[in-house]
Amino acid sequence: MLASIVENTNIYIEAISPNYQRSRDARPTNLPEIKALFGLLYLAGIHKSSRLNTEELWSRDGTGIDLFWLTMSLQRFRFLMRVIRTDNKNTREERCKKDKLAPIRDIFDSFVQNCQKSYTICEYATVDEKLEAFRGRRSFRQYIPSKPNKYGIKIFALVDSKMYYTCNLEVYVGQQPEGEFRQSNDPKSVVLRLIMPITKTGRNITVDNWFTSYELINELLEKHNLTLVGTMRKNKRQLPVEFVNTKQRPVNSSMFAFEKNKTLVSYVPRKGKNVILVSSMHFDDEIDTGTGDKAKPRIITFYNETKSGVDVVDELSSNYNCARITRRWPMVVLYSLLNIAGINSHIIFSSNNPSEDLIRRKFLMQLVRQLVSDYQKHRATQTNLPRQIRNRRQEAAGSSQEYRPRPEGRKRKRCEECVSDSKASYYCKKCFKYFCLSHANIFCQQCEGVIDDDTMELSS
Repeated sequence: MLASIVENTNIYIEAISPNYQRSRDARPTNLPEIKALFGLLYLAGIHKSSRLNTEELWSRDGTGIDLFWLTMSLQRFRFLMRVIRTDNKNTREERCKKDKLAPIRDIFDSFVQNCQKSYTICEYATVDEKLEAFRGRRSFRQYIPSKPNKYGIKIFALVDSKMYYTCNLEVYVGQQPEGEFRQSNDPKSVVLRLIMPITKTGRNITVDNWFTSYELINELLEKHNLTLVGTMRKNKRQLPVEFVNTKQRPVNSSMFAFEKNKTLVSYVPRKGKNVILVSSMHFDDEIDTGTGDKAKPRIITFYNETKSGVDVVDELSSNYNCARITRRWPMVVLYSLLNIAGINSHIIFSSNNPSEDLIRRKFLMQLVRQLVSDYQKHRATQTNLPRQIRNRRQEAAGSSQEYRPRPEGRKRKRCEECVSDSKASYYCKKCFKYFCLSHANIFCQQCEGVIDDDTMELSS
């Protein structure tokens, strides 16, 4: 996925590079630089500064964060945020005629497949929707007043109810054009697509009243060997009248109805209010004694325990949100994937290393250091900088060797590799050994070294 982003970003940079007077202002990117870019996005989320002006993050007056300017310049960061692309811009228009999600389809599908291959969720899962904040113009932008962001891009998710691992995702883009990507968006079809990674495994799915229907329960049982627990809207024609009418019922009372493989319960939490749930997992009228005088049915307490999987993922994402303000909707989806990747990777790490009690903030900080390390080591080789900045970069990159200026008095010296007595003016800025062009490895700026054309010095 990272290689694809690098390739597509360079295609776009090549297209816009004639607009820049200096070629170095629009130089192509590479894999270490994109990893460093994502690392800085995570770092801004850790410090809850993802919406902060970038000039304040790169400030060197003591109020900024050193790791930002030690890793990348502010101008380069802003440039990459403008040009980063997840698909080929030249072929996007043709692909969008068949798929509204074309600008991020490949990255999104690859990410979902990796999530499914990397972890096995527990016996209880939750299907719900999350809204990623977006105020730009797009036909499938949604308005949901009950959500914290209210306006945004809606994403359906299948999440582990215990560990909060995201197993499957689907972006709502409205009605797709005719073709392979066109599919029904009714609640039943959405759930049936999301549960495909766990079909026929005997797990339980918890959903809210927008998804719940008798047709969905029957199909999950008969074709997918999955049970369902969910709330039901009171306008469902299958509900008995007694379950909807609460005028004559006392507070904290419950009414049950039983059918083959299904149990229906109506609970009155307060006067004039009732909650209706259906379950294909429970088969009795058990009351949870732990609820005391409220006398809640066991079905309701189970629903309360397992309903919040997607909401918890949404909350965890908002705690260390790496999303920046943008009017490009593919970036909104990409930021969401980065947030989910941070959560899922922490869950996998904790499961594989139960003895290490590493909180998510520290885990993300380690992730940031690993993402930016390769690019920092490359920048630490640059010597056309003030000594104080150069030493700080070397320290941040973990390089113990100090880069000293060129020795005075020796312009040419014998090549270390040549058998004959040949002289060379190129030397390594780490070990100060001289080499002729036949034995020197010269790298470009996008790789691991830089050549100084004025002094004819070899940097690595």
